[in-house]
Amino acid sequence: MAGRIREEDIAEVREKARIDDVVSSYVTLRNAGGGSMKGLCPFHDEKSPSFHVTPARGFYHCFGCQAGGDVIKFVMEIDGLGFTETVERLAEKYGVQLRYEEGGAPRPRTGGHQRPRLIDAHRVTAEWYAEQLATPEALTARRFLDSRGFDAEAAAHFGVGFSPRGGEVLLKYLRQKGFTDEEMVASGLIGQGRGLYDRFRGRLMWPIRDSSGDTIGFGARRIFDDDTIEAKYLNTPETAIYKKSHVLYGIDLARREIARASQAVIVEGYTDVMACHLAGVKTAVATCGTAFGDDHARVIRRLLHDHDEFRGEVIFTFDGDAAGQKAALRAFEGDQIFAGQTYVAVEPSGLDPCDLRLEQGDAEVRELVARRVPLYRFVLANVVQRYDLDRADGRVDAMREAAKLVTSIRDRSKVDAFARELAGMLGIEPADVQREVRRAAARGAAPSQGTATGAQRPAAELPDPRDPRLMLERETLKLVVQHPTVVGRSARDVDAEDFTHGAYRALWASVQAAGGPQAADAQWASTLRDAQSDVRLQSLVSALAVEPLYSAKEPDDAYVGQHVLRLRELTAMRRIADLKSRLQRTNPVEQATDYNRMFGELVALEQHRRSLRERALESQ
Repeated sequence: MAGRIREEDIAEVREKARIDDVVSSYVTLRNAGGGSMKGLCPFHDEKSPSFHVTPARGFYHCFGCQAGGDVIKFVMEIDGLGFTETVERLAEKYGVQLRYEEGGAPRPRTGGHQRPRLIDAHRVTAEWYAEQLATPEALTARRFLDSRGFDAEAAAHFGVGFSPRGGEVLLKYLRQKGFTDEEMVASGLIGQGRGLYDRFRGRLMWPIRDSSGDTIGFGARRIFDDDTIEAKYLNTPETAIYKKSHVLYGIDLARREIARASQAVIVEGYTDVMACHLAGVKTAVATCGTAFGDDHARVIRRLLHDHDEFRGEVIFTFDGDAAGQKAALRAFEGDQIFAGQTYVAVEPSGLDPCDLRLEQGDAEVRELVARRVPLYRFVLANVVQRYDLDRADGRVDAMREAAKLVTSIRDRSKVDAFARELAGMLGIEPADVQREVRRAAARGAAPSQGTATGAQRPAAELPDPRDPRLMLERETLKLVVQHPTVVGRSARDVDAEDFTHGAYRALWASVQAAGGPQAADAQWASTLRDAQSDVRLQSLVSALAVEPLYSAKEPDDAYVGQHVLRLRELTAMRRIADLKSRLQRTNPVEQATDYNRMFGELVALEQHRRSLRERALESQ
């Protein structure tokens, strides 16, 4: 039996398996300066990126949980593998021929439950299923795809295949390919009862891949009326490489676009993912036989990471029926996971993305996503609509039930905003709703600690310095206070509307009143501090003057310019959201002039936002 892998071969694996390439399959990385890259740590839940990768040295380190090591250690930790298994997996992927100490010959490809063999079995099976889709037996499968609007090219793009109806066809094929019975059963492709049998028989097959593109499982749809298995969909069982709570269908195709667009669209099925991608919504993914959960959310969060302060949009598509409303409520309860903005896209007719594309075309699928509404608004509206708001008691009952939902929000900065919106829905004074929210909190849900923020907060109420949504505003003001001469003209396009917190806006007004950063002298920080009449704002200036910047090096024009561009991009995003909200409340027929004017403004704003994004990326 072969012994240890030769040290020189291990060294070659480390060299060829670039750590930034491997880590990027799991974590969205961006340049952090000084030859380093950073992202959200995959080993613990965090809101600000502390996970650093240094490609030149081949190492990673998280300053939050202290995890660190080389590329082999990373794969061992992330996939729960042993050392030898990890080296073999990386060697197979990056084309390194391994030799072993006893005799120096390559080790035979055995290993039972080792990941490389399971991955290989799935790769071979996926290719074989795709070939079977062209056979006469798969005519029903091809007709189904055609009825859903998918041609042969679409099927090939997504790797869709067909599992023959015979009970041992795949079993015999995999044996011919050299796989052992133990490996086939461990892969989940072959079932074991009184004997071995093909787990999937006579079904349309979707390969489920991880973010690196390796096939790790399958989703199978019933297409024959005489299928003896009642379940419409079957999925690969839990295996060493397939954990359904961590898997998202389409993530291999969507992950780069999710990172680029700062958007993830969560749909309910495989055909919905296909329809979205073919219609131009290339950020769509779906869960595989389970509800969207915390582990899925962590996968999405890592991919969404772009701005430290803005983690992008998560858009759920739900049916408008009772089941869809229940799913939206579950998503609302899990919304605490996301630091970004969570939305719901619901087609009024009740069509899912696949049916919508089939009946109304690609443009309507894109429009479905564009018409998204905030998740909290959708949930509150569903509660409110169950009551007769023309009656005083109906309004009170609706307020009491909705207030319970508002109090469930752990982020206290959102509570007042939700309460004000609820007041508008009910036609009740905001103060009355806020009192009911406080009473509901006292009766049951104890609010978490935190400092409220937002455009309506008093200027003197200081923001939480750790609030991820305000970090960009805070970092920009730190630059203004600490390095005004570097900021200089870069901030000429910044105005008070770029700051969403009252305290930050008030401080920026003081900066402008003092002549702007370009007018700074040696006593600049003291000047700003003395200009504040509120002692809390004086404290804010002092804090900003001594708080470290996120950049480890001295800030230069490019660094400052990038902050300004990102700050303005977030402002553009808020204006776009406001304009879309107004458009949704405007009748395009009865108010055609206003609708067309606002639509033109929306197009211009979207172009402006894209321009800011591209300029910020170019300056990295």
